[in-house]
Amino acid sequence: MSLSSASCSHWAPARALPLLSPSGDCFFLLEGVPEDLLFFYEHLRKGGGVIRVDQSLLLYRYHPQAATHSVLEATIWTHRVRFLEERALPHWAAFTIWNAGKQGRRLYRSLTAANRRKVVAFCDVDENKIRKGFYCHEESQERPKPRIPILHFRAARPPFIICVKLDLTGGAFEDNLRSLHLQEGQDFLHFS
Repeated sequence: MSLSSASCSHWAPARALPLLSPSGDCFFLLEGVPEDLLFFYEHLRKGGGVIRVDQSLLLYRYHPQAATHSVLEATIWTHRVRFLEERALPHWAAFTIWNAGKQGRRLYRSLTAANRRKVVAFCDVDENKIRKGFYCHEESQERPKPRIPILHFRAARPPFIICVKLDLTGGAFEDNLRSLHLQEGQDFLHFS
């Protein structure tokens, strides 16, 4: 299993933190911490491996009171982006973000300034986005504001950070990716 699969977790348990009030009363604050994700990342940092098993080994039960719900999606996103920047992006001098839509732009804005400068293009299949020609990072303090080209995926160059969810396009995305004959972990990483 590749590093990309390791950085795609979207859920985590919570932890109760004991707090003392000024009067000395003790109460608990439920703080969402993606402990399983952090544990997994630490495992990888220490050289641990991952093996793909095509069956469910663990099943989480969903219920409305689950502590998992106290973990904010933004918290998980931040950890995932930092892990990507720590483990994958130092090996790439430049890369393309595959998806000029909401998730691709969100990833771009979440990167450090140094890693944003490595983004040479966005790529997509949406003709309207491609016709626009570029993404302008309006929130940037840089002058002039960064303008990143938006290309058709066939005109873009690897490596890619893919911000497209799998199994949502009736196989069209997967076919497009397969047509490029790329190697996961070397030429592209999934981040969706």
